Amino acid sequence: MRPSQILRSDELPIGKYGHYLNKDTWGHLGCVQPQKGIITYALSANRQNPLAGAANAAVFNTWRRFSKQVLYWAPPLIAAYYAMEWANKRNEYLNSKAGRAESSD
Repeated sequence: MRPSQILRSDELPIGKYGHYLNKDTWGHLGCVQPQKGIITYALSANRQNPLAGAANAAVFNTWRRFSKQVLYWAPPLIAAYYAMEWANKRNEYLNSKAGRAESSD
């Protein structure tokens, strides 16, 4: 197809030289002028390792995030645990024979 025929037609073929989602295609997305200098890089599928270093990074990233946040949630958790422990012991005492005798006075 000659460039003059492409420019006169209703649809511009996406991916042809100099036309990448400009004013004439697909809902008028992108820029008005043709884009130049677009560089793409590719790597063969059998050369890719998507989980390279994932286990190592997961361990150290988890430890880093845990150590930064532990002082925000650990003290309230410990305080709530000791408050519940005290409340359970107090409840058992008040419902015991000695506790009922003390509260009836």
